[in-house]
Order: sequence, then structure tokens, then C-alpha cells
Amino acid sequence: MKSILRLALILTAIAASSSLSGQSTPNPNWPRFRGPNGDGVAEDDPRLPLRWSRTQNLAWKTEIPGQGWSCPVVWDNRVFLTTVVSEKKTDKPKKGLYQGLGVRKPRSGRHAWQVYCLDLRSGDILWKRTVHAGEPAVPRHPKASYANETPATDGKRLYVLFGDLGLYCFDLDGKPLWSHKIEPKATLWDYGAAASPIVHEDRVIMVYDNQEESYIASYDAATGKQRWKRKRDEPSTWATPYIWKNPLRTELVVCGRNKNRAYDLQGNVLWEFNGLMSSLVIPSPFAKDGLLYLTSGYIGDPIRPVFAIKPGANGKWKLPENPADDEHIEWYLRKGGPYNASPIVYQGRYYTLFDRGFISCHDAKTGQEIYGKTRFAPGATFTASPWAYNGKLFCISEEGTTYVVEPGSRFQVLHQNKLDELTIATPAISQGRLLIRTYSSIYCFTNKP
Repeated sequence: MKSILRLALILTAIAASSSLSGQSTPNPNWPRFRGPNGDGVAEDDPRLPLRWSRTQNLAWKTEIPGQGWSCPVVWDNRVFLTTVVSEKKTDKPKKGLYQGLGVRKPRSGRHAWQVYCLDLRSGDILWKRTVHAGEPAVPRHPKASYANETPATDGKRLYVLFGDLGLYCFDLDGKPLWSHKIEPKATLWDYGAAASPIVHEDRVIMVYDNQEESYIASYDAATGKQRWKRKRDEPSTWATPYIWKNPLRTELVVCGRNKNRAYDLQGNVLWEFNGLMSSLVIPSPFAKDGLLYLTSGYIGDPIRPVFAIKPGANGKWKLPENPADDEHIEWYLRKGGPYNASPIVYQGRYYTLFDRGFISCHDAKTGQEIYGKTRFAPGATFTASPWAYNGKLFCISEEGTTYVVEPGSRFQVLHQNKLDELTIATPAISQGRLLIRTYSSIYCFTNKP
């Protein structure tokens, strides 16, 4: 009996250690941007397809009016996403890179900021809510929308952020519970906001980096009462915050143009270092196998860094001339960062997806190059982040073509799945179903018998 008890205690300790070291925590739901662990890796499931098209392995397709690049999130049988519908016809975004300024004037006409809830099994619309109607107060990036931010849920409530408008909370049946108005601020080149909210335990956290008054804030998930708000000495950024549970503590990690920082759950800075980031900070931080990964990579900058950070940092520090020599940095790349897509670690390899149609691969523990920038296909461009399941890596282009990649020491595309429609949102994976949002619709794919 004692030996059985001792074995149970050992297994419990191992499980706790694994969950705190950046390992994936099993979760059939997809409650936030890039999934339950914020890393784009889904649980293996034989129902998840390797091949799909507008007809192959299609469970359902539902048209979503308006424009929105928020990613779908899933809890149980509910799929949530947002959109903004204009009474006037708006220009359809174009794929590729936009060099320079955003749309310099807010779009005209009455707009409706809306939240949708769909049935995961059928695609039927269970409910929709309009949180605001009126003319937009701020401009936008020409390829973006007024619904960039991905919602988050804890299974009790849904938290929806429209970045320059407000933070809204609903129960899962669509009943409004609380909201906070956001005073819109000027953003770099009038690109607007895009960082998604996150929920951790009993708090909702959002960051709003802009050109006037940047801040990060925490709210009580049940009541909406503000717990704390901290000013940030930062210009505009668009990276979603990340909760890093490591063996030492839980940290709230936020990238910045000036400094990368980690806060405790009371909003106190645990550590910060001079970012040496590129001028546009978009990819979101994430952790895997005990390391925290931070990156940014605006294509016009000479430095496009990747930092693999070890747990245990404290205080403020300045990176040495070679950041790889810093005691807090496990490895560093000077020119390895992507512009839009967040990287992914899968099967011990760190993959970077570049906007202009390339991918690279490094050892996730050491940063050693496995293969350098390799092109998918002429003309392919990417904004959505990659994902993985069932031993395969998936990268969806802006044309709606998903390249199924064999992980390994050499680049190998197994096949392509084409939807032939503009796709910028990162897909969601839940309960044996793959959800892909295109410009006009959301598709649900699953292996059919």
C-alpha cells in the first residue's frame, strides 16, 4: 500500500512539473488565440484531417457578413468570433505587404461591431450580438479590419476586445455581463490595435500599446472591476500577451518595442530588458519545453531578433553586444524574426514562417540551424500563424492554400489544400474539427468515414 501511495505522489509531482515547464496541457477546447497553451499545437486526434477542400472532408460552411480577422475560439459545442459590418461597401483587402501608411481617414458610414456564436457540430448561428453601432473613430491598416482581436473564454464567460472601442463580457448564451469603454488613441501609421485579450484564472488581461498613452490592465473576470492598470513606456505594438507558467512562478509576458517585460499577476514588473526588437512588434510570445520565445521581424529592419529565454530572470538589465552571452538568454538570432506570423515549436524544432513565402527551422533548445529560409511556392504570402497536429505542420497562405509540411531535418511539403479565398486569420482546432476563417466564411473540416 505504501509503495502504491509513493508511486501516486511521484506521478503527481511529475505531472505538476511538466505543466509548469511549458509543456502542453491537454484541453479539448480552443479558448484563445493559438489555442489553450498559446503555441499553436493541438492534441493529436484521428478525426483531424490532413486533406481538405471546399468539398473534401467539409463538415459545414457558414458565411459571416462584414470584415473580421479575429480567429475562432471554441468551448464545448460553441464557436465564437467577431466581425464589423458596414452599411457602405468597403474595399476588399489585398494580399501581400503594404509598405508605409495605413488608411489615413476612418472609414465612413455606419458600422456594427458584432459577436457571433455558432454550433460546432452544424455551423448554425446560435446567437449574435451588436456591441456598438456608429462611424469608426480611428483609421485602420489597409489589410486589417475593425475586428482584429481574437476573443477569449474560460468556459464560464466570453471576453471580447475591439481594440480601439471596448472590452465586453458575455455569458456563453450571449447575455451581456459587463463592459469597459476604451478611449481610442493614435497608433503608428494609423494601423489601429490588434493585440488579443487573455484570461487566466479569475482575471482578464489586455494591453493597448499606442502612440499616446500605452497601458496594460487586469479586470475581474466575473464582475469586470479593474484590478490594476499600469502605464507602459511603449509605442504601438500588436503582440498578444502570454501567461508563462514555469517551474519558478507564473509570469505575464508582454513584448515591447522599447523593452520586453514580465509582470507578476498583480502588475508588478518582474524583469525587463532593452528589447532590441524590430520597429513593428507583432508575433506573440510563447513557451515550450522550459524556454520562452520572443521575436519580431519587420522586413525593413536590419535587426529581426529571436530570443530564447530561461526562467529565473529578475530586475532590469541591458543586453550585451552579443545577446547570446547574456545569462538569461539560452540562444539568440539576430535576423531570424518573422513579420506577422508567430513561430511554432514542434517535435523539438523551432519553425519560423515568413510573410514572403519562406520557412526556416532551428533546434528549439540550441538555436542551431537545421535548414535556412526555404520557399514554399512562387507568389505565396503568409499572415496567419502555423499550427500542428498528428505529426504534421500546417501553414496557410493568404490565398487560402494550406501547405502540409513533414517535420524533420529537411523541408518537405506533402500536399496542398486549396480554398482559393483570402485567409489571414489563424485556424482553430477542437474536438476533431479544424476551423478555418476566410474573408467571407468559416469552414469546418473533419475526417469523414
